[in-house]
Amino acid sequence: MPTHEEIKAEDKKIRYLRRMVDFTMTLIIDTDMSLEEAARHAAGVREFAERLFPGKENVYDLVYAPRFKRLIIDKFMLS
Repeated sequence: MPTHEEIKAEDKKIRYLRRMVDFTMTLIIDTDMSLEEAARHAAGVREFAERLFPGKENVYDLVYAPRFKRLIIDKFMLS
């Protein structure tokens, strides 16, 4: 069973990742970047998440990857 400190540390990492996701999504929405730049930013967040949570890439792919995909499709009218 995880200790109170381990739980706090995990919560801190989750909050940090959420802020990074929110910031990156806002950056993609509010700036005049290219599709390639937006894709690079989204990939950078994925790499960041992998460093924070090694071995949990599948969680990122389930939770955040679809959000970035929808955002990029909507912004660049790819559908």
